Amino acid sequence: MARAINILTARAVSALKEPGRHSDGGGLYLRITTGGARSWVFMSAVGGKRVEIGLGAASAVGLAVARTLASEMREAVALGNDPRTILAPKEIAEAAPVKTFSSFAEDYIASVEGGWKNPVHRQQWRNSLRDHAGSIHDKALDQITTDDMLAVLQPIWLTKPETAGRVRGRIERILDAAKARGLIPRDTANPARFKGHLDFLLARQPGMVRGHHAALPYKEAPSFMVALRARPALAARCLEFTILTAARSGEALGATWGEIDLAEKLWRVPADRMKAGAEHIVPLSDAAMAVLETLRVDGAKPTDRAFVINGATRSNMAMAMLLRRMKMDNVTTHGFRSTFRDWAGDCTSYPREIIEAALAHTIQNKAEAAYRRGTAIERRRLLMTEWADYLRQG
Repeated sequence: MARAINILTARAVSALKEPGRHSDGGGLYLRITTGGARSWVFMSAVGGKRVEIGLGAASAVGLAVARTLASEMREAVALGNDPRTILAPKEIAEAAPVKTFSSFAEDYIASVEGGWKNPVHRQQWRNSLRDHAGSIHDKALDQITTDDMLAVLQPIWLTKPETAGRVRGRIERILDAAKARGLIPRDTANPARFKGHLDFLLARQPGMVRGHHAALPYKEAPSFMVALRARPALAARCLEFTILTAARSGEALGATWGEIDLAEKLWRVPADRMKAGAEHIVPLSDAAMAVLETLRVDGAKPTDRAFVINGATRSNMAMAMLLRRMKMDNVTTHGFRSTFRDWAGDCTSYPREIIEAALAHTIQNKAEAAYRRGTAIERRRLLMTEWADYLRQG
């Protein structure tokens, strides 16, 4: 039985609102995006691959014209010709090679890395994709499937959970960017999406909470700090300082001597290194000062970073590897901020705005934001001192 064509009517075309592709038969579809944009597309096979050819916006191309174009394209297919030549033979003949994942990934990283504050972050993006996504490097962007993603992630999902999570997120972002550039059909689901997709197919990572950084329970923090202080490595000192200040790892890694007021025991993190884009002042406990004292060198310049070896800055990976050597595979550096938050909420009487200010969180409530502008430095100094005292109990 021949497939039906001319299924839609002009009235139906005007009335349809539901996002998706609505068939008129014979490969012709009315496509409606989630944003309400309406256009005609013709779908067929070219060279053994399925292609989607845009025929124009429904507001400019009527049903009759769309059917005429679709008919001419079906005839071209029947004669063994490329149906795209019906619209623009010159452009088709001069079409660029198919964009592969690796080539687009490099273009994408180059286009956005200028906005990344931590230079180490740039190299981590490239290294993680090089080391763990090799199986999709040469695949066309629109040919990457869920099975491809499982092949990338399953070998490291349980053994290197933090790395696996970052690789997945980076691939998802690259594929979303390719979709925005029109290199992948807009209505195609992202195969790297986790929630509602890969979370049904991948094993649950032990000790990990979906959507959050794995955190050490605060009751275990004092004994962990004893083991950490016994480690002589610079990564251990950086992690110790990060925990004592409840800072983000990138903020601690980028700390310069010019940001630290040794006399006032304050660390002023400039706005351009903060996630919220506003200067953050951290009152330093005696324990945090002691860490810095072990790193001070005579003649250090204000622009010199505190956590360096022979001029080379430590990276997030150095602290992650340290945690792994300490058999803390299911704990992340960033998770210690949650450890601090849980301890402060459960074990102290400090108001929420003081705790949130210590974490440099953006505060939406106007009353709290007004309170925050005063910075409440001395109250936060007491909070950070109590935190340091608590961590010494081990």
